Amino acid sequence: MLPDALTSVVSLETLLVLATYTVLGGLYLVVIPLVLYLWMNKRWYCMGKLERLGVYGMVFLFFPGMILFAPFLNFRLQGQGEV
Repeated sequence: MLPDALTSVVSLETLLVLATYTVLGGLYLVVIPLVLYLWMNKRWYCMGKLERLGVYGMVFLFFPGMILFAPFLNFRLQGQGEV
């Protein structure tokens, strides 16, 4: 009963467009920045010049998502421990 009531108010095409925007927005703001953070954490000290240039370009492209996660991620080097 709910899908009939919903489609009578909003067309199926509109729902499809909204779903597409939601998926693309989730990829842009959540999925790709997290994968990029993990990639940078794993490869930071062994990247070549072109790989580093590509990563910097991706950081620029996905900057809004990177900013969302920046306060929660910590990539500082682990120290030698308590002395």
